[in-house]
Amino acid sequence: MKLRVAGVVGESIVDGPGIRYAVFVQGCPHHCPGCHNPQTHPFEGGREMDTEEIFAAFQGDPILKGITFSGGEPFCQPGPLAELARRVHGMGKDVLTFTGYTYEQLAAMEDPGVQALLAETDTLIDGPFLQEEKNLELRFRGSENQRVIDLGETRRIGRLALLED
Repeated sequence: MKLRVAGVVGESIVDGPGIRYAVFVQGCPHHCPGCHNPQTHPFEGGREMDTEEIFAAFQGDPILKGITFSGGEPFCQPGPLAELARRVHGMGKDVLTFTGYTYEQLAAMEDPGVQALLAETDTLIDGPFLQEEKNLELRFRGSENQRVIDLGETRRIGRLALLED
């Protein structure tokens, strides 16, 4: 499957817990003022990569804890990312996804790809970046409104399970 990506980072320590393979997808409808990655906004930018190529690079690095999907907006390309996440889970590794949507917005979407990516995400960092709520002391987030959600626990208990900093 093909993905339009802005880039990848083979070993990141800032895009989630542990050492992670970070995939920055290209294209974002949110255009948050003050966005950390504004170059990822145009949908026609970046380059096309095959998910097989991404998975091979991930699989070849035994120190990785998991994979992170960021952007851009990952839920604009949910199908290929869900398949990639499924394969990462098959290795016993975890999946973290950043999104400018809220969990509630994603849960209400009827797009099967969106639902598949949600189902394959272990940790979701949701919400748009809000310049007026910017806080440089937050782990893995840029603004106070963004939440770190344990989706495995959320599915288990049937209500939102937020992770504390």
